[in-house]
Amino acid sequence: MEADPSVFVMGQGVDDPWAMFGTTSGLSGRFGPDRVFDTPLSEAALAGVATGAAICGLKPVYMHNRPDFLLLAMDQIANHAAKWTQMYGGRAGKVPLVVWACTGRGWGAAAQHSQALHGLFLHVPGLKVVLPSSPGDAKGLMLAALADPGPVMVFDHRDNFRLTGPVPEGPYFTPIGRGIIRRAGRHVTLAAVSSAVVMALGAAETLKEKGIEAEVVDLRSAKPLDAALVAESVRRTGRLVVMDTGYPAGGLAAELVARVAEAAFGAFLAPPLRIGIPDLSVPASPTLEAAYFPSKGGVVRAIMGLFG
Repeated sequence: MEADPSVFVMGQGVDDPWAMFGTTSGLSGRFGPDRVFDTPLSEAALAGVATGAAICGLKPVYMHNRPDFLLLAMDQIANHAAKWTQMYGGRAGKVPLVVWACTGRGWGAAAQHSQALHGLFLHVPGLKVVLPSSPGDAKGLMLAALADPGPVMVFDHRDNFRLTGPVPEGPYFTPIGRGIIRRAGRHVTLAAVSSAVVMALGAAETLKEKGIEAEVVDLRSAKPLDAALVAESVRRTGRLVVMDTGYPAGGLAAELVARVAEAAFGAFLAPPLRIGIPDLSVPASPTLEAAYFPSKGGVVRAIMGLFG
């Protein structure tokens, strides 16, 4: 925001003491109410305001403390922001809009406040979708989103807010659409995003004790999707497990398995495996919620099944 005066931040509670779970802490005092301001419960209208501001040359960051609220803004995001540049052949300007949402489990936040909706936005032409898994990429992907000429959806997982790690000083950009190998291995490829990367790395440590060396690929972006990097890994390992924070049906995991199968079908030594959350609403009970989400033990057992 120091480097670019056209950037501004809007959303419910971005300027209150909770500051969007701490994400926007200090911004209001530093940049003032003209550039960091609260919004009413009117997501569709405010998404229209943000889209219009982007078309007029500003760079809005519209923040949602729950991904569920994105459904209320879906028309503006999918029918206007995503399609504007293409519909007018680029003659009506671009839409440098960043939409951020905090996703994942809460404290028994239940069905309407814990959804994983990034898979829905993969289906919309014109959008980019990123899911950082580390503090460093949370900054790098956000700056890359701000530099992008089109609309970018950023999904930060609540579990990742407890992570610590190196964050370089000054501006830098994590490339959107390019994954990275977080851990080398030769027996199975674990391709993951967001907090699932953390679980994949933990599972890889346990698998090592069992004589299985897992390669962990952090996709970083769901759209564009670096399927080529995963296919290259599967050609070395022969096995693929996709670990997503969302629903397996019709989502990121399904898309990645399909693309890798198209590119490297002959490399598979075992059927690919998808690990995500159940095709059910998130329960409110903390006990049931804990059982709903994948555990490291369950993930390890599922991966071991690929080895007979």
